[in-house]
Amino acid sequence: MSWTLFIDESGQDRRSSPYEVLAGVAIEDFKLWRLIKALSQAQKRHFGINLFEAYENEAKATKLLKRKVFKHAAQLDLLPQEERTRLALEILQDGDRATRLNLTALAQAKLTYVHEALRLTREANAVAFASIVPQVAPRPRLDGLRKDYAYLFERFFHFLNTKEDRQMGYLVFDELDKSSCHLLLEQVSRYFTRTQNGRTRSRLIIPEPFFVHSDLTTMIQVADLIAYIISWGIRFQNMNEPSRQELRPFAEEVMRLRYTHRSQKGYDTFGFKLINDLRARNELQP
Repeated sequence: MSWTLFIDESGQDRRSSPYEVLAGVAIEDFKLWRLIKALSQAQKRHFGINLFEAYENEAKATKLLKRKVFKHAAQLDLLPQEERTRLALEILQDGDRATRLNLTALAQAKLTYVHEALRLTREANAVAFASIVPQVAPRPRLDGLRKDYAYLFERFFHFLNTKEDRQMGYLVFDELDKSSCHLLLEQVSRYFTRTQNGRTRSRLIIPEPFFVHSDLTTMIQVADLIAYIISWGIRFQNMNEPSRQELRPFAEEVMRLRYTHRSQKGYDTFGFKLINDLRARNELQP
């Protein structure tokens, strides 16, 4: 048995997003294909076609959950599903002839799909992890693995270590440009082979990650949704940036996916963590 952690990020451009989020969603191997099929069927049910066919690339959370989508969705009461799907498909196939009704239907389809996607992911017993970084957080000067990645691996290892039988974990990243992939691959390799914590965690996590095209990999798209919703909609203590209130129902769904474990001594371990400084110990000022 094994678990795959699909990883994506939100806010890495450090422009408009309140927080930079590295998120992962883990699912057990024998449930993965069943969930992928369910998500594909949900897309066809809400849009009439798969989102990749509609946009010819990844349907990122920025397209599905931006403010304008909520504004358009609220123009009318929720349309009946068959009518909503038909009108949404019309605008996806011919956006030049879109009417106000088409725009409303498409926006409502986006929001209802995201709700269903998160619900299906939870029902498949998937588990979410995330490193949350303020945009003003100090950045490392050295080329080692950043703390947000190390934290994600730490919590994934902790999760795997709670399983009674030995279950291995795989890492799957959204593919970047080749030079960035090579750099990340090298950093991950050094972490797992040259640091004490990394070597310990390599007992349960395969040290070499896989890179995939996000537009072709359904679960990377789910990780993207989770990262975006955390950045804009979830606030813990000391997270002082404003949130978008319209995302609250989605934030509640994501919180239900968060990894949580209580030890026999009553200590809680959570899968989401705010990281205020990305520098390693040897880079901090004395």
